[in-house]
Amino acid sequence: MPDPDRVDRLEQARLYLCTPDRPDLAEFLDAVLAGGVDMVQLRQKGLNARQELELCEVVGAAAARHDALWAVNDRADVAYVARPDALHLGPDDLPVAAARYLLGEGLLVGRSAHDLDQARVAAVENGIDYLFVGPALPGPNRRSRPAAGLDLVRALAALEPVRPWFADGGVTLDSLDEVLAAGATRVVVVRALTEAADPGAAAAELRRRLLAAAPV
Repeated sequence: MPDPDRVDRLEQARLYLCTPDRPDLAEFLDAVLAGGVDMVQLRQKGLNARQELELCEVVGAAAARHDALWAVNDRADVAYVARPDALHLGPDDLPVAAARYLLGEGLLVGRSAHDLDQARVAAVENGIDYLFVGPALPGPNRRSRPAAGLDLVRALAALEPVRPWFADGGVTLDSLDEVLAAGATRVVVVRALTEAADPGAAAAELRRRLLAAAPV
């Protein structure tokens, strides 16, 4: 089973950031992690393994400074070397059993679900520790995948899954209330922080509102 400390910290997590690379990555991460991000994932397409490992060093060091969790997206080979807290997989990525075979049982494994059938499976599939559901709302980077909508969030909330789950896609300070009203208690954000004028303050406000809705 995953490391118990990681499991406990995941259970308390409310705010998960997916961030691309940026020139000020270390400073940006320090700001948002200090502001209240619980878990961070590097999500940058098109990197080769060497480039991703170099960025993982930056992300992992920032997470360590703030006692936060961090994840590698998709690539089990990179996770094998970088040793993050978690590997996050899409519905068409490596099977969970194969990821566990490569990485062992200590790391967390997350799975994305884009419709209710995928979410039902991910909510109970052996070896998965948490899941993303969405896209909950439209966003500029979702042209290839229509937003699943808040109905998916509502449907999964009604199932009351035991393992932690996060509403993903289009979540911002402006849309947070409707996502929470649909039943989410944890969210994944991107632009809400990466495009914020003051990322640290935005993270603090998101966390404040999340904790008000669902205290740890």
